[in-house]
Amino acid sequence: MRTLRTAVLTTVAAGLAVTALAQVPAAAAPAPAPAPPKFLSAGQLPASLTPWTAGPVRQGAPSEGSVCTAGIAPAAGTRHRDFRTELDTGARQTITVAATTARAEALAAELRSALETCLDRLKEQDPGLEGEAFYQGRVDIEEGAHVYSIDTSYPEVGSTDIGLYSVGRDGRAVTVVEWGQLGELDGAPLEGFKKTTRTAVAKLY
Repeated sequence: MRTLRTAVLTTVAAGLAVTALAQVPAAAAPAPAPAPPKFLSAGQLPASLTPWTAGPVRQGAPSEGSVCTAGIAPAAGTRHRDFRTELDTGARQTITVAATTARAEALAAELRSALETCLDRLKEQDPGLEGEAFYQGRVDIEEGAHVYSIDTSYPEVGSTDIGLYSVGRDGRAVTVVEWGQLGELDGAPLEGFKKTTRTAVAKLY
């Protein structure tokens, strides 16, 4: 009789345990990490005589090139992607995700200032360099993007280069798009570059 009673009590206790577990709400699943901002594809670059080829997305700030904005974006939270054509044309997109919106806003302002003063700094470093720099206007997308052109030449050797640059922001993400080739501003796809800039900012989030 004692054995039967023990068995019954054990069964009841087990049932109560199962019931208690069933009443405990399951722990909430951790929220998925937000997807990183998306980069431009080769087909979203300004039209070129030969197709664009997109390189891999790399972690960190570019180690070379980007002479106007080098050293401004922090390595942490930054990625970049290079593009090229079979002609003397290249491009680059850099994306930085800042810790806060305020820091992203400050970074975008610092990058814009660097582009606005870039030609003067280049001339100080190389007195033989000549050129013109222009602010090409705002692109209305998300928190806004701003486009610049820098036309440089070396009269002694007869070479000319044109570069188009933009800085855009969406929340905590800041992107810089650079485009360059041999030639002058008259031959640069300015409207196509503005369209590329709009796409770059729209793809961030």
